[in-house]
Amino acid sequence: MRLSILDQCPISSGSNAKEALNESIRLAERADELGYTRYWIAEHHDLPGLACPAPDLMLSAIGRSTDSIRLGSGAVLLPHYKPYNIAERYNMLAALFPGRIDLGIGRAPGGSAEVTMALSDNFLEEVRKMPGKLDELLSFFGEGFPEDHMFSKITPRPLPDQQPIPWLLGTSEKSAILAAEKGMPYAFGHFMTDQDGPGIMRKYKESSSSETITAVSVICAETMIEAEKLAWSNVIWKLKQDQGESESGVPSLQEVENYPLSEEEKQKANNMLNSIIVGDPPTVKEKLIELGQQYDAEEFMMLTITHSYEARLRSYELLAEEFGLVTSSNL
Repeated sequence: MRLSILDQCPISSGSNAKEALNESIRLAERADELGYTRYWIAEHHDLPGLACPAPDLMLSAIGRSTDSIRLGSGAVLLPHYKPYNIAERYNMLAALFPGRIDLGIGRAPGGSAEVTMALSDNFLEEVRKMPGKLDELLSFFGEGFPEDHMFSKITPRPLPDQQPIPWLLGTSEKSAILAAEKGMPYAFGHFMTDQDGPGIMRKYKESSSSETITAVSVICAETMIEAEKLAWSNVIWKLKQDQGESESGVPSLQEVENYPLSEEEKQKANNMLNSIIVGDPPTVKEKLIELGQQYDAEEFMMLTITHSYEARLRSYELLAEEFGLVTSSNL
């Protein structure tokens, strides 16, 4: 089973965006050394605690600091953009880093209603146009357009030797069906939904033989007790986001201990905790293998958010060793 990393560029309390972005670059460098398959960067807009609104800019920095790991967006939110512009940007990345670029496409707004209006005039209309936008994007990467099409004489330069590989990301049966119809590999956000993910993935695989990814939230530490403590920073941060209190970023363990929770919030927190795969290396591996059997998973893409960069890095190192990507002597 392949292992990959999804990075939302989280900002920890007491830190800042510059430090968060530099930590992402360092984490990608280490993931490359550890043998992870991919490193994808998410796109978010005006969300406190998250530092990256432009995956392609981050990928250009990460590409210069890594050698072989595949790099991609998780995801470019296509309703906000013209397909030609995205094709140009990712062709440029593919020219800089041959054979290493993935273009993950999504249709979420990536921010508040106000941000959505600032980015695109009519977001819901652009979502409705998503299948046509995908056709247009794939035509720029594929055999082009019919001679009578208005875009038949234009090219999204530079033309790389190996083009980016487009993926469709989603959390619903609708996205799975669309990916299969377009002949695109599909990444399902297990950590983002309570829908029947395994059933949705089976639906996709009934119509497509393309690659798949299952994205999960994971926190691994040397001991179960340590992993559970680390997970609470993620949980409290999400609660604070829901309440509009997340300006300070991912809270420290001390901040978590001092954060008052109502009975309703405790229930929400426990539900959030249950959505994260938490534990020591053997426990996390066992849970991933079990989930992988449900999804018939080929590849897990793991999102790990902790207050401490060192704890986040260590989580990925422990899993690389547990799954045999590296040995303890390489850590």
